[in-house]
Amino acid sequence: MVSIMASIKQISRCSTLYRAEALEQEKLGGYQQSYLLTICENPGITQDELAQTIHVNKSNAARQAAALEEGGFIIRLPGKTDRRQQCAYPTEKGKRLYPAVRQVLEEWSEQLLEGFTEEERRTLDEMLKKISSRAAK
Repeated sequence: MVSIMASIKQISRCSTLYRAEALEQEKLGGYQQSYLLTICENPGITQDELAQTIHVNKSNAARQAAALEEGGFIIRLPGKTDRRQQCAYPTEKGKRLYPAVRQVLEEWSEQLLEGFTEEERRTLDEMLKKISSRAAK
C-alpha cells in the first residue's frame, strides 16, 4: 500500500504548510500548533507525556516546547513531584491563540472534505480512526 502512505504524507505536508501560512502573523509554525493545542488542552503536561500524546520523540517535544516558550506561548516549570520533569502550561498569549488554531484546523478540514456527503465523511472518519489506532500500536 505504498500509495496510501504517499497520500498521507502529502496531506500531512500540505496541512503543515496551510497552518503555517494561516497563522504566520502570530509567529506560530505549522508543526508547533499541535504542541500548543495539546498543552492548552492538558495544562501541566510533562514533556514526556507531550511526546507520547502527539507521537514524537522526546527531543522533538523538548525542542518545540523551547520554541513555544521563547515565543511566549507557553511556560515550562519543574514538576511538583519530580523537579527534574518539565511541565508545560499555556500563557495568556497561548490561550488567546487557541481558538484561532482550532478555527484554522476546522477550515482546513472543510477544504479537504468539500463535496463529500455526510455519509462519506463519517465513513472516512471511521476508517482513519482505525488506521490511526493501528499506527499508534
